[in-house]
Amino acid sequence: MKLEMKDSPGQLVAALKPISDVGGNIIAVIHHRDPESSSRTLNVQIVLALPEGRLDTLVGLLKEQGVHIQRIGKERLLYQRSVILIGHLMHTDLSDTVDQIDSTGFAEVCEISMSMPAINERSTSRVTLKATNRADMDAAIAILRKVAAQKSLLLIEPLEEVA
Repeated sequence: MKLEMKDSPGQLVAALKPISDVGGNIIAVIHHRDPESSSRTLNVQIVLALPEGRLDTLVGLLKEQGVHIQRIGKERLLYQRSVILIGHLMHTDLSDTVDQIDSTGFAEVCEISMSMPAINERSTSRVTLKATNRADMDAAIAILRKVAAQKSLLLIEPLEEVA
């Protein structure tokens, strides 16, 4: 959520309290108060997890506190895992490999970092996937295993699990 509130003592605490009141969990709060600014408002970004069906109640409570909600975003791909792929990644159509995960609708490649030493040498890539849940992540990794086998790529998995 991105919120705008009065820049006065106690306002941030007042804006955060309704989150716990509805059973939410605050993951991160990001704000920067510019003492040079003539504005009497403060922009705050909050990353939070809410139980299903509590968002409308939270929005109402925040409005009662005089907090203006600028943006609400929902992350549906909450499970993350990274793997290493080694091989001729570009020559075997890396975009096809990514598309086979992204086209599932339940998982996607969200980050790739690659080292390509020379045109005829194997590349190494760290690939980070996100999925809706653990079962979907397992299915996405299974697709990646199949693709790696078809394209003679070495798959090293997982580097970490984040849910």
